[in-house]
Formats: sequence, structure tokens, C-alpha cells
Amino acid sequence: MKSIHLLGATGSIGEQTLDVLAKHPHEFHLKSLSYGKNTAKAIPYIEKFKPELIAVQEEKEAVKLKNKLTYRPEIVVGAPGLVTIAKSGNSSDVLVNAVMGSVGLEPTLEALKHGKDIAIANKETLVTAGHLVTELQKEKNVKLIPVDSEHSAIYQCLHGDPKEVDKLILTASGGSFRDKTRAELKGVTVQEALNHPNWSMGAKITIDSATMMNKGLEVIEAHWLFDMPYEDIDVILHKESIVHSMVEYIDGSVLAHLGTPDMRVPIQYALTQPNRLAISGAQRLKLWEVGALHFEKMDYERFKALRLAIEAGKQGGSHPTVLNAANEQAVAMFLADQIHFLDIDDFVERALHDHKGVTSPSLEEIMKIDRATRSNVESYIR
Repeated sequence: MKSIHLLGATGSIGEQTLDVLAKHPHEFHLKSLSYGKNTAKAIPYIEKFKPELIAVQEEKEAVKLKNKLTYRPEIVVGAPGLVTIAKSGNSSDVLVNAVMGSVGLEPTLEALKHGKDIAIANKETLVTAGHLVTELQKEKNVKLIPVDSEHSAIYQCLHGDPKEVDKLILTASGGSFRDKTRAELKGVTVQEALNHPNWSMGAKITIDSATMMNKGLEVIEAHWLFDMPYEDIDVILHKESIVHSMVEYIDGSVLAHLGTPDMRVPIQYALTQPNRLAISGAQRLKLWEVGALHFEKMDYERFKALRLAIEAGKQGGSHPTVLNAANEQAVAMFLADQIHFLDIDDFVERALHDHKGVTSPSLEEIMKIDRATRSNVESYIR
């Protein structure tokens, strides 16, 4: 039985991870979990799995949780609580990092230091500190297993000698506004942006999908996960979200991973690879019902955020940290109706323009740059 530690239990990926664990009680044991403030949603999961260690965002949530539970787990609080989970258990355990934002960086580094394999759904960890994460991964000889559907697809399509790989091809649905021009995006509402045509996700990642920043972060993530130059990572528009990604080899062969949009598939594979388990209730892909698949060349002027992300990735150093922090702050401001949708791209571009890069930032420098960037972006509307 494999022991699992789950960060971000009440988010979309977290809940689907818990569904996978529940379907296979003889394969997995949930040792610990974290969540933010949604105690009402967390309690049924906690009572079902009875993890021995729980991390919550604030002390008041810890008090509320203690008064509601029928058993007495250890409860820890805040960012140090996430680190406590990352350090707990044994080196044979797996940490599933499904939290949103740069808060996922430190626990990932701690789990790697303690020899745990990481099933990673937290893009920001690799975007902001890919050099630190991959150095530590190699030093500790542990696995960094992607959970994102696109990276899981590439992970499953990579075979043989890495030198025989010519390109990685990420597919993008295009998000909520894929059929609109940039001029038509003036004045779009938060509710319109949250209406993704294919996937059911959290608010922040849905907005990132609408701007295409999500795909830009995935390009940076793919660069670190698969040690691939940016010039050899392509993005194409694929509205059906059936082909999750592809790998092109030097002989012209292309291996693609296909499936219905169901995040339980990459989550479960990250926990069982190289083996597979059945997923009950999963919708099977019937290509004769799909009828046709469509692909389009990416327009990097239309999807400005994607272009900015790739440029920041190529610049390297602290630029991806600024990209991520500026985007997180701008998206939060848009969701709060403080700025317009198109301001998100503009604020990210301005933050990158204002930044004086650091070539190989330490963890302390990354955290400092992150905080300063968020403050700068917030000041843009004053």
C-alpha cells in the first residue's frame, strides 16, 4: 500500500485525487492532507480517510476543525504546516502537490530533501524555481511526476533515448474566449471568463486558460520537467481537448496521448506509474462519436500572455518568478473586479519590463522578488 500526502485537498485536483484514493482503498493510504479555509468541505473527506496529520491555513480554522472531528489528528497551521506535511512520513511516500500559487514551492523542496517522489500539479513551483527543484531532484534521485494532463501525456509518450526526441507539442483548448479577437475582449466579465468550454477547474486556472497564461506556464514547466530547450516546445490550438499532448521524434514519428477530459486519469497515473488501474465511471473515448479533431497554428499576438511567458522562460533567472507573481496578483484583481480582463496581460508585461533580472536566484531571493512584484502590480491601479 502506497502512502500519500496531499496538499490542497479541497481544490479541483485535490478532490479528484481523493476520489482516486477512495476508489482504490487497498492501493493507497492517505497519511496527511492540507486545505485552506473551506472546513465544511474538508470535514467529510477527513472523516472518511482519517489522516493522522492535517494542515490548515489559519488558526481559527484549526479550532473549528478540532471541535467538529470525531477523532484527534495532529493539526498544524499556515505555510509551516505545509512544510511539516512535506517532512512527515517516509521516503517511500508520495507527496501530491495540488495547491495553487507559489505557496507550493517550499513544501516541494522539503519533500525532495526528504527523498519523497512528487506528483506535481502546482505549476508555480517549477515556473518560479525550476532550477532549484530539478537540481535537488537529481541530487536526491527521486521522481518528479507531472499531474497536468498535458505533461502527463508527454510523460507517457516518452520512450527510449531522450536524444531521439525532436519536439514536444503541447495542445491548448484556447479557453473561454478562443473565438474572440483581442478587440472583442474589451469589457468581458468575470463570469464570462470563468465559463470554460471543456474543463471544470478552479477560478484562477480558468482565467489563466482564458488568457492562455496557463499554457505559457506549462511551457516553462515542460522545459524543466523534460530538460527540453524552449525552441523545441511547440503549442498548437486544439479545441476538442481530446489529444492532450504529443512527442515528435527525429524520424518524424509522432506519439500522441488521447482521452476524454478527465483529470483523474493523469492523477491516478502519477500515483501508479508505470502501472495502471481501472477508473470506474470514466467516460471512454469513442472517436467515431467525436467525428473530427481540429488543430490550428498558435497566434502569439492574439494570445499575448503565452508569448510573454515563453519570453520570460527564455530570459530565465528571476523573470519567470516575476511573470508568475504578476499574473497571480493581476488575476486576483480581475476576479475582484478591480481591473479589466485585458489589463492582466498589460500588468504582467509592465512588471517584466520593470524588473532587473537575477541570473540564478536563491530561494530567499525568489520569495523576496515574488513579494515585491505583487506589491508593484497592486500599485499599478493607484
